[in-house]
Amino acid sequence: MRRTLFEQDHEDFRLLVRDFLVREVLPVYEDWWRAGLVPRELFTSLGKLGILGTAVPEEYGGGGRDDYRFNVVIQEECARAGVTLGGLRTHLDVVLPYFTGLADEEQRARWFPGLACGELYTAIAMSEPGTGSDLAGVTTRAVRDGDHYTLNGAKTFITGGHHADLVIVVARTATDPEDRRAGLSLLVVEKGMPGFAVGRKLEKIGLAAQDTVELSFDDVRVPAADLLGEEGAAFTHLGRNLAQERLAIAVGAVAQARAAIDLTLGYVRDRTVFGKPVAHFQNTKFELAAMATELEASQALLDAAIAALVAGELSPADAAKTKLFCTETQGRVVDRCLQLHGGYGYILESPIARLYADARVTRIYGGTSEVLKTIISKSLGL
Repeated sequence: MRRTLFEQDHEDFRLLVRDFLVREVLPVYEDWWRAGLVPRELFTSLGKLGILGTAVPEEYGGGGRDDYRFNVVIQEECARAGVTLGGLRTHLDVVLPYFTGLADEEQRARWFPGLACGELYTAIAMSEPGTGSDLAGVTTRAVRDGDHYTLNGAKTFITGGHHADLVIVVARTATDPEDRRAGLSLLVVEKGMPGFAVGRKLEKIGLAAQDTVELSFDDVRVPAADLLGEEGAAFTHLGRNLAQERLAIAVGAVAQARAAIDLTLGYVRDRTVFGKPVAHFQNTKFELAAMATELEASQALLDAAIAALVAGELSPADAAKTKLFCTETQGRVVDRCLQLHGGYGYILESPIARLYADARVTRIYGGTSEVLKTIISKSLGL
């Protein structure tokens, strides 16, 4: 189906991203995958090309184009190239909107030039060892002490935390027995602050090149000037960007499902079984036909949601529907693609095996499928 989502600026940007991936990433990506970490210099290089700063205002060195479609292009091109750069997605799609939407003038002058050029790389710390989807249960605490906050606590499952120069930390600054959601604030913790430590890198089933770490805060003195947004309003702030965060996961899910189908089409045409290509068997044709149809349905739903987001009209329920449908489709499609690869599909050197491992988490992070169904059911008045 013909897509009408993008304009010429987005297609020109696509060529820039594609060229960068071919020149700078593909020749070394296998090393990154085996090391379980991309180099910090990747983000500096992306910044120099203007790829990181499209949404940053021009007066701070950015592109001044707060258009989510540029972020979509990046994810689609990464999937097309067969690389997973989850830390890049988190930085652009999840964290940067908090800065552009909440930073005051002093913070903008201090942080935005570095965000635009890649000198500053970010992460967000929400999940805790005992708190996942239930953010109201956050126990990391920040106590105001003059012109600083004293921060104590621990966070886990933090994407990009190994390299991050700025980490937005969700912390409890007040306690309200009547409302667990009240009293949460966003503090920007800067790399090198005494008491701030990056812990172990967590080994995952998939997303091997994406660092996922633990963070700890032991009497970290955070300047009050690093409070992002209003004190006690973190739950509201987090909710404003949640639709885009979930949509970002759906974008990756559809792009990676498309990559899986493309890989499988090439494989079944080349692989011979019982004297003829696997593509000649009726089951192969039917499976790929069904998958291609599911993919187009997902793409149509996703593109409509992206257009709604760009127009400022995407509701939380529609974002939940889009993530639910697209990630569940991804899981089915990639699983069936791996089946068509036979034994080779189970070997990690095979790209389809990596796509299979990477796909599993999309139904968990950013809101599990079960949490999303709860949101959708509430929108139906249930």
